[in-house]
Amino acid sequence: MTPFPRIVFFGTPDFAVPSLDQLITNGFNVVAVVTAPDKPSGRGLVMRPSPVSEYALLHGIPVLRPLNMKDPQFIDELRSFRPDLQIVIAFRMMPEQVWSMPPLGTFNLHASLLPGYRGAAPINRAIINGESETGVTTFFINEHIDTGKILLSEKVSIGPDETAGELHDRLMRSGAGLVQKTVDRILTGTIVEISQESLTAHSADLKTAPKIFREDCRIDWSRDVLSIHNLIRGLSPYPGAFTELKTGDGLQTLKILRAAPVKSGQHAAPGEYLTDGKSYLKIGAGNGFISLLEVQLSGRKVMNTGDFLRGFGRIFSETRGI
Repeated sequence: MTPFPRIVFFGTPDFAVPSLDQLITNGFNVVAVVTAPDKPSGRGLVMRPSPVSEYALLHGIPVLRPLNMKDPQFIDELRSFRPDLQIVIAFRMMPEQVWSMPPLGTFNLHASLLPGYRGAAPINRAIINGESETGVTTFFINEHIDTGKILLSEKVSIGPDETAGELHDRLMRSGAGLVQKTVDRILTGTIVEISQESLTAHSADLKTAPKIFREDCRIDWSRDVLSIHNLIRGLSPYPGAFTELKTGDGLQTLKILRAAPVKSGQHAAPGEYLTDGKSYLKIGAGNGFISLLEVQLSGRKVMNTGDFLRGFGRIFSETRGI
């Protein structure tokens, strides 16, 4: 096997770009990129390439954008690049005829410490569950989602007020380094594969990371303040934890992007608020308050609490509860 194998890189969003960049910067032979088809974006619905596609085109790397990964024409085109190794980051599930193609295998980068937090939303779910540690893991892809043999992993701490967006960016950078280390060890024959089954044999409560839906983002003000705080930061900046305000104009959705838990001697029923109308807005929870720091009213820009109250403070003179 050549010391410079032919690599095909699969990825779509920003999270995958630093890993691709690290490979290119360090002289690896990335012969093609597979990414999602261009999508309409912005008010004019202009067709725009994915972040990975933009990077690849800038560096003169051929780009494949299959609608159907089982399409024989795509399979033949992929095979024409004669991949020795395939790397997958933030991409959709692929058929066996794709992941089994290269002789050195196909590995994936996942944003958790597998086997914990398998699934679509590992970054969000780790924060929502109040974890203080997560990480990144590389593993060989097999026929099941996120269950293949682990290659390498790296732990990353989670700050008590860190948002999903902030953690995403740190894991993105850590992941890029881990991808290069994984390729290096595969090429030198020093990689050690660890079966996930051997790690889950004595784990009765393995946490997972299922996809997040709208109702998962609704704040239940009867819960304790720490749980609500974790939900808010685990969904910030996207898709955003929300509550609904009852106003004279009907219900309005308010996303809460930053907040602070406040255990206080003051009492308010869950969903009731305290505010001076100028600088602070606190909403009652099960055992205290959530102090709102950064919010976004439906159809409006993100604001800090002071700016929000100056512009929309009347909402809180119309109702005592949420």
